[in-house]
Amino acid sequence: MSAWPTDPAFLATWHAACAGDTVLNDLSGPWSVAFALAEDETTLPFSFVNGHISPDPAQAAFTFHAPPAVWAKFLCPIPPRHHHVILAMLARVPETRLSGDLKTFAQYCHIVRRVLEIGKHLASGSPQPVPASLRPSLPLPPIGPRIAHTSEMVIQGQPHRIAWEEAGQGRDVLCLHTAGSDLRQFHRLMADERITATHRLVAFDLPWHGRSSPTPGAMPGSWSLNTDLYVEIIMKFVETAALQSPIVLGASMSGEICLELALRHPETFRGIIACEATEQVPNRQTPWSFHPEINQSLFVPEWIHGLMAPQSPAECAAEVLWHYAQGGPGVFRGDIDFYAGDWNATDRVHRIDTTLCPLIMLTGEYDYSCTSEMSQATASKIPGVRFRAMSGIGHFPFAENPPLFAEYLLAELGALG
Repeated sequence: MSAWPTDPAFLATWHAACAGDTVLNDLSGPWSVAFALAEDETTLPFSFVNGHISPDPAQAAFTFHAPPAVWAKFLCPIPPRHHHVILAMLARVPETRLSGDLKTFAQYCHIVRRVLEIGKHLASGSPQPVPASLRPSLPLPPIGPRIAHTSEMVIQGQPHRIAWEEAGQGRDVLCLHTAGSDLRQFHRLMADERITATHRLVAFDLPWHGRSSPTPGAMPGSWSLNTDLYVEIIMKFVETAALQSPIVLGASMSGEICLELALRHPETFRGIIACEATEQVPNRQTPWSFHPEINQSLFVPEWIHGLMAPQSPAECAAEVLWHYAQGGPGVFRGDIDFYAGDWNATDRVHRIDTTLCPLIMLTGEYDYSCTSEMSQATASKIPGVRFRAMSGIGHFPFAENPPLFAEYLLAELGALG
């Protein structure tokens, strides 16, 4: 039985909605592509010519295949985890597959995602026009005041200007941004007076990220992060900013390095909160994040889009995507060199001593890169660690849903004292 409506008029309505969609019209240009969505009994073709949907069928460059049961979960108002976008389904749902030209898919995956959003909206019976995001639009507090700094640091013998910001007062909390992004991920947490009344949040941009400088004389695209370099940068920043026994907070690649900090420098930190962290993350490298035939500012945000939960506020999700769209050439790829390449702590996480520094691990329900099962398996090897899965959150907890993440964070900050 088909999960999509079988009325022949539905596809025509879908095509018409694509033709009138403001998001797709904003993305129009001198490009053409044809693709298809398939299930057991149905194939839905889509052809774009000069950036606009065409009624004339064309040979599909690629086809995304999923059985009706998987599509049915995708069509739910709030899909179960791993079923909310096709990149999540391809990564974690074995029944799905992509056939055809994979490079063309990488070039146009943002178009496929929007076409699917339109189809889902129509299939639910919701009225047109289709909103720009299917995520909820929620009232959010304004981003509050912060103090901005720039400090000189020598990293591997080279001078760097490192940008950092702070907000609040009390116990220092060192906030580490995710791969390919920057300290703006923490602006909304920095505006939460429940946190800043008793804690001073401090965040910095890694070299090559945000407002921090690249390595002097280095060519764009040459950034590559590894475990030793990452630890060196963090420890030098702690010294430069004169942080006093800080709590360190990170997620994704910065959650991974939190585990390494717990092992190498437990005496420096009052506590460590490692989100979306595990001892090893395989299969998250992609050749398309720094490919001359693929627009990095379109592909990289799309690669991480589905890592956020469908419940996360549309405004916050848009900020996350914009931060990623602004990344320098090859910066995201260079961070993934660490995240899913150099990083492998399977031989040492069991040596973390939580009596020297308390360790908390938090992982979002919708994270399909580092799943809650992966984090929990790592936590089970570390005596004394506290692990908690976070409902309704994905891979970027402090950026994609700051109000919800703050509830989890406040509990842990209270326990750390």
